[in-house]
Amino acid sequence: MTKGYWVAHVDIDDMERYKEYVAANAIPFADYGARFLVRGGPKEVREGQMRSRTVVIEFKDFATAKACYDSVAYQDAKSLRDPVSTGDMEIIEGYNG
Repeated sequence: MTKGYWVAHVDIDDMERYKEYVAANAIPFADYGARFLVRGGPKEVREGQMRSRTVVIEFKDFATAKACYDSVAYQDAKSLRDPVSTGDMEIIEGYNG
């Protein structure tokens, strides 16, 4: 089975309020078996332009990744993030070659 991933690039305007989002997203992430592969950390942009923070989250499959995003619990958490950050996020199916 091919895994699903969230890949997000985020600029955070208010880290203290963003921490409320981090606390709130823990519940849906646990419910959907999310596993962080990348969660911020040092980086070097080699091409193009990126936002200040990159996050990659792994799910057991693409359908689960989409279901987590669409869940009421995650959307409630997201409502805490939206006013204090700007980002780009995609849900993508992994490669199983």
